[in-house]
Amino acid sequence: MLSAACSATSSSGGGSTTAPGTTAGTTPGSAPGGTVLGQNPAANSFYQPPNPLPPGQPGDIIRSQPLAGAPTGSQAWQVLYHSQGFNNEDIAVSGMIFAPTGAVPAGGRPIVSWAHPTTGVADQCAPSVLSDGPALVAGLAGFLGAGYVVAATDYEGLGTPGIHPYLIGISEGRGVLDAARAAKNLTETGANSSLFTWGHSQGGQASLFAGQLAPTYAPDMQLKGVAAAAPAGDLAQQFQDDLTTQDGIILGGWAMNAYEQLYGPTTPGLNIDQMITPTGQAALGQFEDLCNVIPAQEAQIAAIVTPITNTFWATSDPGSIPPWTQLLQQNTPGAVKTPAPIFIAQDTADVVVVPATTTQLAQSLCSIGDTVNLKSYPGLSHEVIGYESAPDALAWMQSIAGGQPAPTTCSS
Repeated sequence: MLSAACSATSSSGGGSTTAPGTTAGTTPGSAPGGTVLGQNPAANSFYQPPNPLPPGQPGDIIRSQPLAGAPTGSQAWQVLYHSQGFNNEDIAVSGMIFAPTGAVPAGGRPIVSWAHPTTGVADQCAPSVLSDGPALVAGLAGFLGAGYVVAATDYEGLGTPGIHPYLIGISEGRGVLDAARAAKNLTETGANSSLFTWGHSQGGQASLFAGQLAPTYAPDMQLKGVAAAAPAGDLAQQFQDDLTTQDGIILGGWAMNAYEQLYGPTTPGLNIDQMITPTGQAALGQFEDLCNVIPAQEAQIAAIVTPITNTFWATSDPGSIPPWTQLLQQNTPGAVKTPAPIFIAQDTADVVVVPATTTQLAQSLCSIGDTVNLKSYPGLSHEVIGYESAPDALAWMQSIAGGQPAPTTCSS
């Protein structure tokens, strides 16, 4: 579930890189019982933040450098910027920023902050580290051609040191909002405060959480709209839907490990043994450093997962076991009204994010007063929906920016 659409090929970026499938300094674990699998060191020297961090506000840039691979007529940078971590501490988060190269219009350029789908949980899997990272940004050339600056966070703990809070909405949402702030703070972009968020799969969850968080976390940004393609919605239902699929095992394992490591110290009774068998935990220790967007590594993951398809999960209903139940609900979008219209794209042939779960998500958002436009794409798969729906997301943004009323599929 929630896997990315493109296949990344290799690592790049400032400083030395780590060979695919390995992370220097990571110690894989194989023991059951919630053993910390690895502390995920930085991808390379660019991603290693100063210690201590220099003073800064969320979105302030720590360092930047030019990035290759920008579409014609644009420029790009790798960035390291301040953000607020899972534990509310000041952290460094990495990402990419893209901007048109032409003259900056009066008033500046609006921002689209992109939230990427799952690429893995190890630092070499961060989009800004990968040689074809720009290709992972759905609709990039179209947004740049329309005059937008595009910010693309790697999320907390991807590229940079530490555990990646996989499928934890508040962390992802902050990363998305602070990437937009970083784009505004990078003076070469000509960006203003007008903001749309846009994401696919894991990134759809991130985009929706960014919309919910924006009024309180980033009141300095003018949120205009929130767009998501096949977003991770009801997490308990999604894990149930994907219980015996390869994607459900890979990504469910990554999520359960992150939840246990990050929520565990403050959540009585939380134990990964409740969710994943000892056999499953041993397998997780083998694929934690692999990226599901690198074909060879995806094949390695498949070889590990296939023999344990029916012995990975310790439960047949991941959403029924407290305190996991509450944590999955907490990280499901829709608990807080979003002060801007929402566009959701869903493909009908999706076997990862089942269309019925997205329909239910849209209905839930409508029920709390959100303005939601849900558009269906017949016959498309999860892997391509971000790319195929990007032109419609752009047209929807342009209409809102032009002052048109946001369309809605919510029943009156």
